[in-house]
Amino acid sequence: MKNKGVFICIEGLDASGKTTHAHRLVRNLRRKGFDAVYTTEPSRGEIGRFIRTYILQRKRRVPSVVEALLFAVDRVDHVEKEIKPALEEGKIVVSDRYVYSSLAYQGAAELDLRWIEEINRLALPPDLAIYIDVPPEVVVKRIRRKKSVMERLETQRRVREVYMKFVENGKLVAVDGNRRKDEVAKDILTVVLDFLKNYSNFQSV
Repeated sequence: MKNKGVFICIEGLDASGKTTHAHRLVRNLRRKGFDAVYTTEPSRGEIGRFIRTYILQRKRRVPSVVEALLFAVDRVDHVEKEIKPALEEGKIVVSDRYVYSSLAYQGAAELDLRWIEEINRLALPPDLAIYIDVPPEVVVKRIRRKKSVMERLETQRRVREVYMKFVENGKLVAVDGNRRKDEVAKDILTVVLDFLKNYSNFQSV
């Protein structure tokens, strides 16, 4: 019998290492015999490409309501075209950012979290959500390229506050990301493997 797929998302501030660790997690899971795939948000679809080009690279942010709605629309497209098909094939899907990014970033811009949750209610809930915690002061120093509208210190501090609320209520599992990459990657893999052991007897291929 084919395994039901597992949906994992990796969250974190900009330059927290989430993209690096999402890729490393996929590679590490494959080495252990799991059929794992990487995906990302904004997605690689038309709406996601629009967000990357015309929203994230602006010097000034568009209204936060516009951001939230665009990300929500892209997320539905992402789920239907990439995530669900992979899960139906029994794969482990690792998403570099997901709905918690909208809650954290647009929530930090003072949008009502309940409204953000409502416009994302069609988004497939992740089975496991991991937050790579790095101090805002550290991530800002890591950013060497021209900062996007969401990469300023004051923004990152507010974003972290929202993320930590989800850690505190158990919706996100925090991993200390302010260490050597190998140490962080090892901890993330441990969290995921422990989860898989108790997830409907999910087995490697």
